[in-house]
Amino acid sequence: MNQETTNAPNHTTSRLFKYWQFRTIIATMIGYALFYFVRKNFSFAIPGLTAEYGITKTSFGIIMTLVTIVYGVSRFLNGLIADRMNARYHMSIGLLLCAIANFAFGWGSDLSTLFTGETGGPMFTNTMVLIFGIILILNNLVQGSGFPPVARLLTHWIPQNELATKMSVWNTSHSIGAALVAILAGYIMGSMGTNMSNNPEIVASIAANLKIDLADADKMKSVIESASHYGAWKWCFWIPAIIALLGSIGLFIGLRDTPSSVGLPELHQTNKKGKESSAEFKAFISKAVYRNKWIWILGIANFFVYIVRFAVLDWGPTFLKEAHGMTLSNAGWTVAIFEIFGILGMLAAGWVTDKYLKGKAHHTSLYCMVGVAVFMTIFLYIPDSTPSWIMIFVLAMCGFFIYGPQALIGIAAANQATNRAAATANGLTGLFGYASGLVSGVGIGYMVDTLSKDDPAMAWDYVFMMMIGMAILCVFIFALMWKAKAHGYDND
Repeated sequence: MNQETTNAPNHTTSRLFKYWQFRTIIATMIGYALFYFVRKNFSFAIPGLTAEYGITKTSFGIIMTLVTIVYGVSRFLNGLIADRMNARYHMSIGLLLCAIANFAFGWGSDLSTLFTGETGGPMFTNTMVLIFGIILILNNLVQGSGFPPVARLLTHWIPQNELATKMSVWNTSHSIGAALVAILAGYIMGSMGTNMSNNPEIVASIAANLKIDLADADKMKSVIESASHYGAWKWCFWIPAIIALLGSIGLFIGLRDTPSSVGLPELHQTNKKGKESSAEFKAFISKAVYRNKWIWILGIANFFVYIVRFAVLDWGPTFLKEAHGMTLSNAGWTVAIFEIFGILGMLAAGWVTDKYLKGKAHHTSLYCMVGVAVFMTIFLYIPDSTPSWIMIFVLAMCGFFIYGPQALIGIAAANQATNRAAATANGLTGLFGYASGLVSGVGIGYMVDTLSKDDPAMAWDYVFMMMIGMAILCVFIFALMWKAKAHGYDND
């Protein structure tokens, strides 16, 4: 038997341990935020690509679905790797490769021209979609090297009784990264590129791609906006890529793998003597993860949590522009506010979990999903005449509640599986989370394309109805593990 014991009180009084704990949290927060810079920038390039090349939402939905599933598989595989690999190298090299992929995105149209010999037309567009799909798949294969190394690092550097609070602080990196890239990409799309608004051929082409009548003065404002920033989408990839490249260097300098790698004792030690064999490790992983019913319930819950989260993140800019007439720059700020409220929600959820719910993150998650369902319903039925700031606030409250479970599921999985299998457990729950792309990607893209022929706003209403249903279902899934303990360290 491998009896786990926690020696947190001795280590947390060590100034050196506190220094390395703080350094690890900050470095991984910045590093993981930068993974978002080179993953969530794509959603802000979609309106520009649609306007300039006529790529349909269904095509983008298919791409999003593919890459989301690939990312989920990558999270799972990287989880298996992370429990055995030095997290310093794992995370820094992964971010470097993501930066390289994003440089390639910016040359997507040039690559399409190189392969087809054309600068427009169906063959050019289809080839460009294929190129984007391939690069996105490659990008997301390495994007999975972001969180699994962090799951390993934090469970080695943070005691179990502090994990919900401190990991919730760390989880703000999700929202910080998404908010900053939303502001940055929104600014890029609203201020960069070439002004082609005086070119009648370009204007007519954009209007045709967006299926807008040239005589419709109100809708032509959107066409002119797109023409005024022609080609800005390229900088949506290049600028974040430069930032991520610098970040990968910072990760390599700032991280160390475990306390023992800097001469400090480990938080959790076992009575087992000698080095653990591969067979023994696999047996432990099987018990702690694959035969652990709580991990599977958390994974299923994660599927529905991520549908709601990614529906807003991936389609938010397009939804706000089409259903509420916002400019892309303002839409970027609205998504950023959603993320900022998400940060507050994560911090509150982590604090409540440790302070009042004895570390039972699954209880907090259930309450949060009730909040998501309530505010999604309010947003759906709020009158069109409602002031914009109220609509933004209600949507932001959805972010406040959805990011609690998004953070706590990873914490709960790490606690249930213990620090020896934290990365693998998070890889498995992540696989479920990113399988949600089947719904949040192609499902929503096809739904909006099909239903928006008569009334685009009504199509988005149906999307919100679906998300409300997912949130309610998730409440019942979390209820299945109501009696689960806070952690698995006392299970042998």
